Amino acid sequence: MSKIIASAVIRGAHKIYEKAEKSYEEALKKHGEEKEVEFLNTGYFLPVIYAMTGMKVTTVGEMKPVLDRAKSLLPPVPSEKVWLPYLGPALDAGMATLFADEIIEASKYLDNEVPYTRTSSPTDDNLWLGAAADVIMRERGIEFVDGSAPGFAACVGAAPDNETAVRIARELQEKSIYVFMSGETDGKSMAEQLAEEGVQMGWETRLVPFGKDITATVFALGFASRAAMAFGGVKPGDFRRNLLYNKNRVFAFVLALGEVDDEKYAQAAGAINYGFPVIADTDIPEILPTGVCMYEHVVSNIPHEQMVDKATEVRGLKITVTKIDIPVAYGPAFEGERVRRDDCYLEMGGGKTHAFELLHTKQADEVEEGKIEVIGKEIGDMEFGTRLPLGIVVDVTGARMQADFEPILERQVHNFINGAEGILHMGSRDVNWLRISKAAKEKGFKLYHLGEIIRAKLLANYSAIVDKVQVTIYTDLAKVDELRGEARKVYTHRDERVAGMNDESVDIFYSCTLCQSFAPNHLCIISPERLGLCGAYNWLDGKAAFEIDPNGPNQPVEKGETLEELKGQWSGVNTYVYEKSNHTLEKFNAYSIMEDPMTSCGCFECIVALLPMCNGIMVVNREYPELTPCGMKFSTLAGSIGGGVQTPGFLGVGKQYLVSKKFIQADGGFKRITWLPKELKELMTDTLRKRAEEVGMPDFVDKIADETVATTEEEVLQYMQKVGHPALDMEPIF
Repeated sequence: MSKIIASAVIRGAHKIYEKAEKSYEEALKKHGEEKEVEFLNTGYFLPVIYAMTGMKVTTVGEMKPVLDRAKSLLPPVPSEKVWLPYLGPALDAGMATLFADEIIEASKYLDNEVPYTRTSSPTDDNLWLGAAADVIMRERGIEFVDGSAPGFAACVGAAPDNETAVRIARELQEKSIYVFMSGETDGKSMAEQLAEEGVQMGWETRLVPFGKDITATVFALGFASRAAMAFGGVKPGDFRRNLLYNKNRVFAFVLALGEVDDEKYAQAAGAINYGFPVIADTDIPEILPTGVCMYEHVVSNIPHEQMVDKATEVRGLKITVTKIDIPVAYGPAFEGERVRRDDCYLEMGGGKTHAFELLHTKQADEVEEGKIEVIGKEIGDMEFGTRLPLGIVVDVTGARMQADFEPILERQVHNFINGAEGILHMGSRDVNWLRISKAAKEKGFKLYHLGEIIRAKLLANYSAIVDKVQVTIYTDLAKVDELRGEARKVYTHRDERVAGMNDESVDIFYSCTLCQSFAPNHLCIISPERLGLCGAYNWLDGKAAFEIDPNGPNQPVEKGETLEELKGQWSGVNTYVYEKSNHTLEKFNAYSIMEDPMTSCGCFECIVALLPMCNGIMVVNREYPELTPCGMKFSTLAGSIGGGVQTPGFLGVGKQYLVSKKFIQADGGFKRITWLPKELKELMTDTLRKRAEEVGMPDFVDKIADETVATTEEEVLQYMQKVGHPALDMEPIF
């Protein structure tokens, strides 16, 4: 390793350590040892420190042992005359830097005026988001698990001009890579450059401005550390496994923009510990041999137009981008982009006009491949602020296409259209909503291009079952109303067919091993009455996915002999689970929380937890940030049960499983629910009440406590006694 780099890293680490020591002393003097310290709404304390050492920093006083640990890692700056092996000391200095970073950043949260928004996107008066809450980390972590986000770029500093900053950001977005921004160059940050150009930032658009100080770079490494603990089951303090996990599974890299000073060198060394290489646009010393990183460690003097391609090459990322012939940028990162009313050139549906979308299968001679028509007005025929009806009809054909796949492909229309820059799409069926921005219209976007997007993505993503695609866009009201009536009949027929399916009616379940990229021993078994715990895959999705990719993560699983009907255990499923969990699980029960429950990876929408005193269970969704009646927050619970382990009394689920007839049926089922967050209860009111009527208790939902009446298990029990909750009279749950 270059002595020049090593010296700079170690100098920078000493500087940041001194700042951390000063921050600690000021916090101690101002707040005292017992003042609580945290990055809000996370169960991982200060995550890099926790992941690497197992030390839980919860108070100001607990910062001191961490500073001592960081100081012990700091080597002396290499002298002019003595030459040493530099890699080890430089990496130690890099890790010490990250510890010091977290002390500095945590100290900022102690003051009343926190410099960060603590939201998912910038506010009107604050650009900087700060540390990601666990809710965001888990929502976004799913995208790293399923491959829709291949990695992240930690962009440190600023581009030479705004145009270059936007070009780099757009290129990363189009490749679906998250952009984590921190630090500055000559007083300017990349995030500020994007803001000046009107670029939407936030977790929704994958452009995340963590903070302007260089120490905010640690938030990117904290995200990576939490991914290993939340999804990979890596235990806090197991630093070696955490670093290897990130090297092998979290594909990230650093883009160093502008001058690299000592403190930036120190941050870079911290990232290299994780196997994340550094690509610089300036002429700094390089570290080309492989070792800690998969390939080169530091590559310098790369032209801006080549930086992203070089970074993905050095990190070993293989990214295929589907090119679509439309006049705006395209990629999953634009799915979270908003089109506000004042920027909206054209609005369709959303309850303001009639709208629908329908995909159906036709015979081969009835579909003209590539034919796209607009029946009615085009964008060029209307003025700014116009509202029109919308009908999207997609005709497909294919030798392996089945009617069961129609709703699955139809749901993808939302994701397909939303990937276009400046286009907002929400909903599906006849409750869809579309907005096209003024900026998109000015770039030449037309309704015709909606068809181009749908056709290109269907053929690219579903070529195994779709051979030809024809799209018709309707904006004529009479035609939209006529076809919407026909579409509603199709929706009703589909719903009736799916409603008639149950676990007993099929001999094949489907696996989902998508999350094994993060949690190697976890897998979901998906049945008609139990969807995947992330909520994104049901039985029909699994069936379609297998047809599309016979070697993919969704495989057919023969049920075999029924071993435990009430608990949901089958010989064929047990055999499959044992093999695909790397021989760590011998069996699990699909319908039990108490005995050999299904494992979790960390992607779950909700966590179900036993409340022993109440003879029932509570459910908490990932959006609920407060303490729950079981004494833990969602984030703490998630850290305990994720990573592919069986934890009796705890279960990760998709929220729709709560109203399945098979929901923990071996342990009493639906009537065991004693507590739900108010937001979740309101979100699912209709389905919860329908299920309550099915079990013969129309008023049951009102007997479920929420945080407005109970926040402890004792209070839940009191409420149950007050309202006569049925769990009080049920058999003991264990």
